[in-house]
This record gives sequence, structure tokens and C-alpha cells, in this order.
Amino acid sequence: MAAAAGEPGSRRVGFVGAGRMAEAIAHGLIRAGKVEACHVLASAPTDRNLCHFQALGCQTTHSNPEVLQSCSLVFFATKPHVLPAVLAEVAHAVTPEHIVVSVAAGVSLSALEELLPPATRVLRLSPNLPCVVQEGAMVLARGCHARNSEVELVRSLLEACGQCEEVPEAQVDIHTGLSGSGVAFVCLFSEALAEGAVKMGMPSGLAHRIAAQTLLGTAKTLLQQGRHPALLRTDVCTPGGTTVYGLHALERGGLRAATMSAVEAATCRARELSRK
Repeated sequence: MAAAAGEPGSRRVGFVGAGRMAEAIAHGLIRAGKVEACHVLASAPTDRNLCHFQALGCQTTHSNPEVLQSCSLVFFATKPHVLPAVLAEVAHAVTPEHIVVSVAAGVSLSALEELLPPATRVLRLSPNLPCVVQEGAMVLARGCHARNSEVELVRSLLEACGQCEEVPEAQVDIHTGLSGSGVAFVCLFSEALAEGAVKMGMPSGLAHRIAAQTLLGTAKTLLQQGRHPALLRTDVCTPGGTTVYGLHALERGGLRAATMSAVEAATCRARELSRK
């Protein structure tokens, strides 16, 4: 079995499940040079999703245990409802050398540890789709037997996909509501922003490009300057100017309350799924 640590070029990383999130993480790792494509092995029941890994230059298989036999760092990115059966299938192949990272939403660390051999080093990851362009927002929670060295190894890899922070497990579902679902919330706002410009006479393609760039530039400014959003908003808002009129319209439409409610609703749903 290849070691999970070592030189980036020789590290082998496995994916059990080959959906969009697994592909996004793999793409980010490969694109950043953390892992060579030929050292990534992904499994899935059919070729429907494996073809995307093959296009990246990765190895693929229909055998889940084969991934465990070839890689000691393995991301489980199956649908949550099928994960217990998958873990039962591969449990015999899990050794003390393995680091198991679950990407399945709503499956707790305790549930994962019950399904795996005693003392298995388990981590729970909540990523989001922008990992595919190395701008993801991820949080990581550790199980009872995961040590600092495993957490730092996985974090160092995942930082190739964006921002990755360790949190208590209780905050993972909140992250799902904020950032996992938040991608869709931001897309809806970007779409509405562009459509406002289209209404005022700007061509659609141009409006959507400018709206997306506005979101990107604002996000980078907030992260790089480390400022509270309200301060940056104040910088843009001059007395009697265009921005304060627009902000008034947004407040009148309930944007702030609606957005807070969206995060709350998504978080509550994530917690419901965690209890199932």
C-alpha cells in the first residue's frame, strides 16, 4: 500500500464515489500539483462519472476495496444513504495506516467510526463546488482517533482547493447551510444582479460577466483586507449617491432577512439529515 504522506508526486489518493464533489476535489489537487493524476484512483459502480476522472488522467475501477488496497488516504464521496453499505463492503480492507475522509453530508463521525474497524482515523469534510477552480470553502472535523498529523496532512492537500479550516463537528451542518448551499444562493443573487442591468439596457452576456466579476472582486477584497463587510459597504456608499438608493431598495425587499432565513433553513435541513 502506498503511504498517504511523502512527496506530492508519489502520494496516492483514492476516491470511493466519483460524483461532482469528488471530481472537484480531485481536479483541485491535480491542478495545484499536490497529486499526480496517475496516482489518483476512483471507484464507482458504472462508467457514467468515472469518465470524468479518466479525462483528468486518473485511474479508475468498479471495485471499492481496490481503492483501499491501493491508497491509504481515501475520500468517501458517495450519497449519504449508500455510505453505510459501502463502508461495510470495504471495512475488511481498512488498516491502521488508512486515513478515511468522509464527504457524505449528514453522516456523523460517530456513525462513521461505528461502521469502521476500531481506532480508524476518520475525518469529516464539508466542501463546496468551487473546489474545482481552487476557490472552495471547506471545513474539517476530526474523529476520536485522528491526530494532528493527519489533520494537517489533509488540510495541506485541501488548501490546494481553496480555504480549509478545522472546526468542531457541531459547526459542519452550519457550514453546509452557509457555504455548501450558499453557492446556489450566491448564484441566484448574481443572476438577479445581472438581470437588473439587462432591464436597464445592458446586453445579457456582458451583464452576467460583470456581475460575476463584481462578486469575485468583492470577495477577494474582503478576504485580503480582512475587513467586516459593513466597512467595505460603507466605503462604497456616499451620501445621496447611487449605492444608498440601491441598498434602500434591497432592504425594502427584505434581502438581508431572506438570506439569513435561507442559511437557517439549509442548516436545519442538514441537521435533519444528520439525525436520519
